[in-house]
Amino acid sequence: MKNHQARVAFFLPSLHGGGAERVVVNLIKESVKKGISVELVLANAKGPYLSEIPKEVEIFDLKSTRVLFALPKLVRYFKKERPEIFVSSLSHANIISVIAKKIARAKTKLFLREDNMLSLVYLNSKSLKIKTMPFLMRVFYPYSDLIIAVSKGVKDDLVRFAKLPEYKIEVVYNPIITPDLFTKAKGPVDHPWFAPNSAPVILGVGRLTRQKDFSTLLKAFAIVRKEIDSRLVILGEGEERKNLEKLAKDLGIQEDVWLPGFVENPYKYMSKASVFVLSSIYEGLPTVLVEALVLGCPVVSTNCPSGPSEILENGKYGKLVPVGDYQALADALISYLKGNIHYSISHEILSKYTLEISVNEYIKAVFGVKDSV
Repeated sequence: MKNHQARVAFFLPSLHGGGAERVVVNLIKESVKKGISVELVLANAKGPYLSEIPKEVEIFDLKSTRVLFALPKLVRYFKKERPEIFVSSLSHANIISVIAKKIARAKTKLFLREDNMLSLVYLNSKSLKIKTMPFLMRVFYPYSDLIIAVSKGVKDDLVRFAKLPEYKIEVVYNPIITPDLFTKAKGPVDHPWFAPNSAPVILGVGRLTRQKDFSTLLKAFAIVRKEIDSRLVILGEGEERKNLEKLAKDLGIQEDVWLPGFVENPYKYMSKASVFVLSSIYEGLPTVLVEALVLGCPVVSTNCPSGPSEILENGKYGKLVPVGDYQALADALISYLKGNIHYSISHEILSKYTLEISVNEYIKAVFGVKDSV
């Protein structure tokens, strides 16, 4: 790996626990190991992932309650610090990054990461900010040097829905599989449901939001529970908690459902669960699906746009069911728990999601390096 001397800055609203934040932290750690000078710019320097940032990385805290309010400080950052490369993540932060760079008249190369399906975010939201996003992206994104999409589905969606030029978008898979993942997976789970010879545990991981559609998972589990003694654990926090707790109570399954909130180490649960479920309405490239697979946990996923079908190669490596179909999800889970269906996937198939390969692809995209290794 060539030692790139250019300063690379990564920008995020915060480091609260989400897939995009976790990916950026992985990118930062590996970039530092490769001798790249890295800075981290945060609209608000808060979140559980802060403790994972290497000490070599200078953190610029813009101390803003919202990304929009960070604009003046981000302009000053561009003018004063003049990073050679700036990598922004999440759509609203990306737009602010473009505006800040233009106001500052900075010569910085700007790269925008897109993690989600814009068209479905748009359709499933009533937020004015989200509703204006396609127009704003169409106006501002072309001023970037490159848009990095996390999956082919996300790229196609950006071209079709946001009307962005295809030549400006490159697909680079997220760095998901890290050495830390396997180390953390060996950690103990201090809960009786994970004790030896206990009932099988079905696991879901993600923010408690409408997008993740955990209500469908609860309905499916209610059917499974009638046939098989089992438990359901959903790791994550969000605005849907009260609705999900009420639904679990209404379904009469509350005693067999555990919602512990956000946990810093979900991998120790994945490695010990009987089956992992992704019940989302839409995704970009679901990190948790790759993590579960590489840890040897069987997976059932909705065939949502986009990512699951791409990762599972149209159902070759895990069961795909229709979005929102709790009966189909229940049937798949029952088949798994009864041992009627089996899938296996080699680490070679998942290698494109490894830290080494993914970061090298980022280096090629960001530095324009033909042979980075």
